[in-house]
Parts: sequence; C-alpha cells; structure tokens
Amino acid sequence: MGCPAHRGAVPLHGPEFAADPHAVYRGLRAQGPLAPVELAPGAYATLVTDYRAALEVLRSPEKFGKDARRWRALAEGRVAPDNPVVPMMAYRPNCLFSDGEEHRRLRQAVTDSLDRIDPNSLRGYVERSADTLIDRFAGQGEADLLGGYAKQLPLLVFNQLFGCPPALGDRLVEGFSAIFDGIDAERANALITISLGELISLKRAQPGADMVSWLMAHPAQLTDEEMIHQLVVVMGAGTEPQQNLIANALRLLLSDDRFAGDLAGGSMPVEDALDEVLWVDPPMANYAVHYPLEDMDFAGARLAAGEPLVISFAAANTDPALHSGRRTGNRAHLAWSAGPHHCPAKDPARLIAAVAVERLLDRLPDMELAVPAARLVWRPGPFHRALTALPVRFPPVTAPVPPPHRQTPAQAPPQASATSGENRWKAAPTPYGSIPPAATSTARPPASASAARRRPWNSLAAWWHGR
Repeated sequence: MGCPAHRGAVPLHGPEFAADPHAVYRGLRAQGPLAPVELAPGAYATLVTDYRAALEVLRSPEKFGKDARRWRALAEGRVAPDNPVVPMMAYRPNCLFSDGEEHRRLRQAVTDSLDRIDPNSLRGYVERSADTLIDRFAGQGEADLLGGYAKQLPLLVFNQLFGCPPALGDRLVEGFSAIFDGIDAERANALITISLGELISLKRAQPGADMVSWLMAHPAQLTDEEMIHQLVVVMGAGTEPQQNLIANALRLLLSDDRFAGDLAGGSMPVEDALDEVLWVDPPMANYAVHYPLEDMDFAGARLAAGEPLVISFAAANTDPALHSGRRTGNRAHLAWSAGPHHCPAKDPARLIAAVAVERLLDRLPDMELAVPAARLVWRPGPFHRALTALPVRFPPVTAPVPPPHRQTPAQAPPQASATSGENRWKAAPTPYGSIPPAATSTARPPASASAARRRPWNSLAAWWHGR
C-alpha cells in the first residue's frame, strides 16, 4: 500500500477534502509541522503545515531546490507519467522549476516584461471588461458569478495582455482548468503546449505591444521551448488562481456577517475581504513544491533527498501559533509564497480582484447568495481552493446606464493588435535599460502632473522577486 515512508498518508484529493480542508489540516498538525500526504492516487509528498517551517523552506534554496528533475518517485517510475498531478509538478524549463543562475536568467525575462505594463491602462480595461460582463446578466436578476463573471474577467484581461486571439485563449483556459482539477492531465498538457506553440508562432511573425512579444525581445534570448514554459507559469497564474481569488472574495463578502453587515451599511470592505481570503482560503492552497538536496532532519522529521515537500499556504496561514485573529490589513500571509520564488504578480492580481469585486458590488448593491453558503460546492484537487459555482440573485437592472467614464463595447479597446503594436498596454520607452527600445515598444504620452507624482507600478514583478 504505497511508499513505506508515507504509510498512513492523508489524501488531499476527493470531495471530502474539498468540502473541509481545514479539518484535514487540523488533523495533520497533530503529527507535527510536517506530515505525509497523498496528492493523488500513487503520488505522495510531505506537507508543511507550520508557518515558520514553511518560511524556512521557501527562503533556503541552499537546502531545498525547485528543480523537479530531482523528483525521485517520478524518475524511478513510482509515479506514473499520466498521474493527474504530474503536469503541476513535473519539470519544465521555466523560472518556477529552476535554481541558481538559470532561475535568475529566466525570471529576469519575466519580470522585465511584466514591468512594462501600465497600471492605469490595466485598471481601465478591468473596469470596462467588468461592465461588459455585468451588462450581460444585470437584467436577469440572477447569475452564476463564477462562470459568468469571475472566470470570464481574467480571460478578457489575459487575452488583451498577451495579445491572444479569443478562441486560442479559450483553449488555454480549458487546459489550465483541467490541470488544476487533475482531470485528463495528458490531454490538458497537450492542449496547452499546442496552443502556446501557435501563439508564439503568431507573435514571431507579427509582434505587438504585448507580454509574449516583450518576452521574445528580451536580451535573455529565450528559445521557443523556453517561451512556452515561461508562458505556462505566467498564464497559469493569471487565469485559474485569479478567478478563485475573485470568487472567494465575493463568497466571503456575501456570506460572512463581518463583511455582509458592512455592505448593508453602505460600506464595501473589499480590501479587508481580500486579506481574509488570502489568509484563510488562498487561491493556491497547497503548492510551492521543493526537494531536499540531501537526506536531512528538518522540523522533527526525516526527509529523503528528492522526495517532494509541499507548502500548505492555507495551513501555514492558519497556524494557531500565529495568534493573528482577524487579519484586516495584515499582509504577512504566505498566499503569494516567499523567498526567491515569490509570486511576481501579487500587486496586479490584487488590483484586478479588487476592481472586479468593487465594480460588481457598485453595479448590483442588493445582490445576495441564491443558496446558503454551506451548500456551495468546492472543486476537488490538492492544489487550489476553488468553487464549482457561485449563484446569486438581485433586483434586475433592466436598463443600466454607463457611468460617464465608461466606454461602450463599440468603443472598448480592441484585442492587442498583432501588427500595429498599438493597444492600451503602454510599454516603457526603454524596455530593458541596457538595450534600445524594441520594435514592439509603444511610447507613452507625457505624464500629467498628478500622474507623474504616482509611484511607478513596478510591483507586478514583485511576485517573482521574493518580497
């Protein structure tokens, strides 16, 4: 029955775990800071549930590596290549699964490209996209905020930011969703790889002012294979986790008396709700897989080199030793990970989620859950915290009047042009400092006095900088 080192491993898959993962975490804590778990049938790991132990792993690359070629169970055939967790854990030549100088080279290409996004354009596009989606169901009096809003909004932003044709974007999101759910992993992996190959071919022929083209123009000189695998990281993080952050925040705001009461009084404590979600139900609940570089004793357990060590962000954040109580304004959670592999897009991800939630509550202030919160169903899978649906009802709004600053769909910015390089994502005049502007860059108009005083929104790359 499985690996002797993981005898008695607790499953982190199936509907029971999905329904109440925190009960599972409480049971695992009884075994100490580390405990054996089964991520999927036949795939074992050690889960870190202690906050301080998690930080030590994340901040100690000299002891714990990210290169998944060290995963001995996969290399030795103890985990089958078609196991549903393999696409999320197996090695890819990208910044997430690399160490040392190679990690720094690949990460720099990603962060430099992310730094070229204009936050004001991003905010405006999120607002316009939110209005477009809300208009579709505002007159119906009911909606599934997951399928009709939280899942669609990141896709619209995704397609714009990456200059991705909508049909191709649909295929990519389908593939990423299947991988997070652990469903038909081989097909999902193939769908993503083929679709990204098509997108890269398109951008090599017709570069534009978009993330894919900027990666291609970077001095790191990424190969097509490296391009595919960097985009897997960035796109995967920009779709599935983003929709879960939006949906989980909406669920909390509509069901928890601490927040629902504030809403009824005319306040919209969206930032507080985001803090609470990131502490308790982070979109990525268990991930940041590391591998001990050698056999070692750590946090009271014996670890074998090359056996996966998974960080439970959700369990570590709710570690009773923290004594944190309500987390309003407290950003010390691990939802964005920590150390050299810290999430590079935590600030834009939070911006997108906050704007999406605020816009929806502003347009439909009398919205309420259509079913009791306890009856909402969570998707299975060891890595994410994700609802299957978020049904709501509200008084129909039959004739929404666009606010003065809002554009109609006909005026909304088009998808990123593959030929002109002109869209709403404004590139920095000098993209990478050491080289002249690439052909894909777009000049910014002179800043107004008020805009010039704003801090540049460079923290889109902070996810990858470990801050």
